Formats: sequence, structure tokens, C-alpha cells
Amino acid sequence: MRILHTSDWHLGRSFHREDLLAAQAAFVDHLVETVAAERVECVLVSGDVYDRALPAVDAVRLCNEALERLAARTRVVLIAGNHDSARRLGFGSALMDAAGVHVRTDFATVGEPVVVGDAAIYGVPYLEPELVRHPWELDERSHAAALTEAMRRVRDDAARHDRLSVVLAHAFVTGGESSESERDISVGGSSQVSASVFDGVDYAALGHLHGAWPVNDRVRYSGSPLAYSFSEERHVKGSWLIDLRAGGVAAEFVEAPVPRRLARVRGRIDDLLSDPSFDQVEDRWLQVTLTDARRPSAAMERLRRRFPHTLVLGFEPEGGGTDGGRTWSERVRERSALEIAGDFVAEVTDGPATGAERDLLHEAFEACRRKEALA
Repeated sequence: MRILHTSDWHLGRSFHREDLLAAQAAFVDHLVETVAAERVECVLVSGDVYDRALPAVDAVRLCNEALERLAARTRVVLIAGNHDSARRLGFGSALMDAAGVHVRTDFATVGEPVVVGDAAIYGVPYLEPELVRHPWELDERSHAAALTEAMRRVRDDAARHDRLSVVLAHAFVTGGESSESERDISVGGSSQVSASVFDGVDYAALGHLHGAWPVNDRVRYSGSPLAYSFSEERHVKGSWLIDLRAGGVAAEFVEAPVPRRLARVRGRIDDLLSDPSFDQVEDRWLQVTLTDARRPSAAMERLRRRFPHTLVLGFEPEGGGTDGGRTWSERVRERSALEIAGDFVAEVTDGPATGAERDLLHEAFEACRRKEALA
């Protein structure tokens, strides 16, 4: 059984206001070519097909084109991620089954496989803990509890037949490295699950983390096909070509086309504009951090004369501040949305958020999460 594992397309996303639709279309071309050249029997898309619950018309058009072209050559199994609207993505899924495109967005059907050749493929869409807790009678509201119950249902069904078992899931496995472009899915301070939750299946095709990562031979992240933040500067993007047999898994990483490479540079503006060592990054998308003692005038205009693709400009004077020279994204990376909102309250009221204010903020975040999950 030969499958191609991909995820996190985020169709419709831009990169610091740079339109990526053409680059995403190039990835679709690459995907179709790979399917044909490698005789792929099934393409797995492990969530976050779109970048938002209400995708732009052009993004929907590209997705439709991608699925039409893939369906003409192979089978496709696709699940909803935390960026997708499960209801909208799942529209017409019963009709698409007949065309060989199997869209799985309903948590109630996680134990019902799509049979492709000798494999039973189970789609586990992103599981919002609050939405599955009561229907599944879970003891706690957590990602670990939700996925554990989903995988129990998968294993119960897999035990009834003698096929290879494959599961698609959209989750954050412990030990993975996050990037700045992934949306926080933490509940009660925890967003991670153990890789052992996927024990008992022949292959787990994961989505959510944007870096390709083989958790082990049978559990892998494909990562996103394009870089969506400068924290992904060193990522190698692509998909996993998986040969699945009863005796094990053989995996080959197929690199995706790169529209433009990324780089992060820092230094004083005069050095950046004159040092020949920066020649190699002149054609890259750049995040520039200036370290001059005083903020240079017209800095972006001056930088773009040499580096026309400068997208992000920061200012961190040498020896200034107490944050160790970290960027804003680095300073908040380990903090939850609730903590950041609490900092804002403290900033504008000259005092920390009260217990009642923190409860109200928590209620607001949870309401937004539930509303998006139901969109």
C-alpha cells in the first residue's frame, strides 16, 4: 500500500501580506505530479486544509481544483483541522465519497474507516474537547481524553478485520517543536498528547505542527508544504511517501517546491547595507532586527534598496531593555492567550487582573473557541 501523507495546506494564507496563492497552486501541481510518478494509491490530508473557517473564494477554488485533479488519479482521505470549519468543509462529503474523495469532519464517525486496497483508513478530525466531552461521556475536558476515546473506537473496529490500519489525526504530540504560525489549541494549560495514544495502528499520519517530524517509524508529521512564519526558516517542506506493509513502514520524504527562501538577520543598519556577507540573502524574504543605539530614520526604505523582499522590521538596541534581546513573538511564545490578555489588563489599569476579570477573560476565550468549532 503506497500513500502520500500531507497536511496543513492553509489555503488562502498570506505571508506578512505577501500573497501565497500562486505558491500554493505550485504545491498542488507538485502533489499531482508526485501522485502520478510514484503511483500513489491514496493521498492523506491531515487537517487545516484552509487557513480560516470562512476561506476566501480563491482558496475554495484552488481546493476544488486540487481535489478534482487528485481524484482523477487516486483516492483522497481528508480531515478537518483546528483552522477549518468542520461543518463547511464537510458539506457534500457523502456525495464526494462516490468520487473517491473522503472528507471526514464528524467526530461521531471516527470508528468508521475508508477502505482502500488492503488498508482501513480512519479519519479523526480535530477534536475540540468541550464538544466531545458530553457525547462521549468523558471524565475530563482535555485533548488527551478526547484522542484516547477516539483511538479506542478506531482500535475496536480495526480488531474486527485483518487489514492494515491507518489513522489521520490533527493534534500536538508531546516532544514536538511548535512554530509561530500554529494556532494555540491548549485547554486548561495543556495542548499535548503522548505518542502512545496512537499505539496499535500501522501508521498515524498527523497534522498541526508545521515542521516535518518522524515521531517514530509509525507516527509522523508531514508539516506544512510552505513556510508560514520566519520561525520555519530552517524547515524542509514536503510530504511523506509511505510504503505500508504488514511487516512495517518504509518512508521517503518528498521535498516541495520553495517559492522564496526565508532569512532572519540582525545588526546595525550601516553594516547590513554594506557587508558583503549578506549578499546571499538579498533575494530572500527577510525579517530584519536593527540593533543601532538610536532608531534609524527611513529604515525600511533604505533596507529595501538592497533587500527588496524585507517584510518584517524590528528594533532592539544593543544593551537596551531587560528581555535579553528577544522578539515579541519569542517573549509570548510560552504564554497562553489568557496570560497575555491578563498582561494587557495590567498595562491599561496599572494593576493585575482581578479574579473576576480573569474568569471573564477565560469565559470569553472559551466562548470564541466553541463558536469557531461550531462554525
